[in-house]
Amino acid sequence: MSASRQGRAPRRERFEALYAEHYASIYRYVGRRVDGRASEVPDVVAEVFTAAWRRLDEVPHGEATRLWLYGLARHSLLNHRRGRRRRWRLLSRLTAEATTITRAQGATDQGDSSLREAINRLPDPYREVLRLVAWEGCSHAEAAQVLGCSVNAVALRFHKAKARLREDPVVAARLHLLQAEHNRALDAQRK
Repeated sequence: MSASRQGRAPRRERFEALYAEHYASIYRYVGRRVDGRASEVPDVVAEVFTAAWRRLDEVPHGEATRLWLYGLARHSLLNHRRGRRRRWRLLSRLTAEATTITRAQGATDQGDSSLREAINRLPDPYREVLRLVAWEGCSHAEAAQVLGCSVNAVALRFHKAKARLREDPVVAARLHLLQAEHNRALDAQRK
């Protein structure tokens, strides 16, 4: 057995013991906090133990282990809820815009390629931040992690990317058209 494998064996054994001892209590902890969405429990529990594996050297011994894992579970639940809220907001926004887009389909077909072209003209850092945040639904913190930069850098790049797109005459015209259609759809819903 190589030296690196020998070094990994105790780490793996410690994690397996931690997992076997605390899996049920973490599963129950998460299960009582997902508000009737039992299908989400395994995902959150997997996040907890993934974080525990990554931070295995920080795991305290004894009774403090379970409490430390509860802390990880709490943070995983908060992240999970934020992600669910982001997805819900995105779904709501897309649903509201779907009516607008179908009404302006002729302009949309031309606008989609124009928008793609305008995005492709952006410098790579701005383009990638825009894609991660707007298309992939990543938070600024998640985008920062993917890009290996600070959250502030992501926020600044995202702001500059949007500003540059608004300055593009084709994109500005398309945004104006979509906003007008969206406003008409909202007015129609209110009546």
